[in-house]
Amino acid sequence: MLQALGGTMLNLVAMAIIANVYPDRAERAKAIGIWGGVTGLSLALGPVVGGAFVGSSLGWRWIFVINFPIGLVAALIARRIVPESKADRPRRFDPTGQILVVAVLATLTYGIIEGPHLGWASPVIIAAFAVAAVALVCFVGYESRRTEPLLEPRFFRSVPFSGANVIAVLAFATLGSFLYLNSTYLQEARHYSPLDTGLLVLPLAIVSVIWGPRNGRMLAKFGPRRSLIIGGLAVTAVGVLLSSVTTTTPIWWLLIAYAALGLGNSSISGPITHTAVAGMPPSQASVAAGVSATTRQVGATIGVAVAGVTIAAIPVTHVHQLAAATHTGWWLIAAYGLTILALGIISTTKWAKATAEKALPSGDPIEPANIDRIAPPPADSQTAHPRSA
Repeated sequence: MLQALGGTMLNLVAMAIIANVYPDRAERAKAIGIWGGVTGLSLALGPVVGGAFVGSSLGWRWIFVINFPIGLVAALIARRIVPESKADRPRRFDPTGQILVVAVLATLTYGIIEGPHLGWASPVIIAAFAVAAVALVCFVGYESRRTEPLLEPRFFRSVPFSGANVIAVLAFATLGSFLYLNSTYLQEARHYSPLDTGLLVLPLAIVSVIWGPRNGRMLAKFGPRRSLIIGGLAVTAVGVLLSSVTTTTPIWWLLIAYAALGLGNSSISGPITHTAVAGMPPSQASVAAGVSATTRQVGATIGVAVAGVTIAAIPVTHVHQLAAATHTGWWLIAAYGLTILALGIISTTKWAKATAEKALPSGDPIEPANIDRIAPPPADSQTAHPRSA
């Protein structure tokens, strides 16, 4: 829980720093692209480093020990080079809203994970989903009446903002599902070591690092539509490529699929982050970024839970059956990709742009919500821009 708290704070603050240090839309889009590439690198290095520890004499507990120097370095870097930025006044604490959010996520996740074991029609599972639904309704009603809500309901009147957050859920559900299904497939069905499993996923990191900055430049020049289309198609391809894996599927076939996921992940990360903060008042940028960060974590949690359910639903007595048991999960990832593709197109239309401009009251000093194209900054602004930060 402490690691989750720290990790969430770092993730949220990273987006807020980018939003404040790079006020120009084009420069911010490029910075977000680089950030997305680094994120992809970290996601791929995690299994490699973790696999090395699990397979060594140090033991699996070192996957937690390694977080100490990482956190210490992050703290030292933040203290030395990160500029301070904050709202004019702090937002009021909202314990009721937070309790309702926890109730929604906890009961929903519990119901998904335990459904196959207890039975989808069992009173416990029905009660869990019912509590999640009631808590969600209560949360929306309660937050709509607050002057400083935990999650700003009016943000979701913007189709680009809502679309970006739904895409974030699907993208990170894809990533969570992939990590779970792929680890199960490689280690349990094909008997690869944890380290070898991590090394095989490196194409994801390589493509993310290469494509992330390029995607940021494309995002700055053309807007989010092209990136989201590429990302949706790539994620769909991952699901299709892996939907028929067996214990003898060629390694080169797997590597192509892993590289496609790196392309999809790095293509989607930039647009959804940029759209989450673009068009919002400067004072609300961190709140909007917080919503985006939350949807990512929700997506990853649900993705792992659903992937586990798909495998548990099929009786397995042999490694060949275990490989086949992952097929439903891969088809779900293909469905996630097609949904991302559709939302990427719908949320970047002129109609969607109009909803973004109407989402906030006219009194709010919002940045023009131009979601079709992000004009490059004037030439004379380049010298004054705080690039070094």
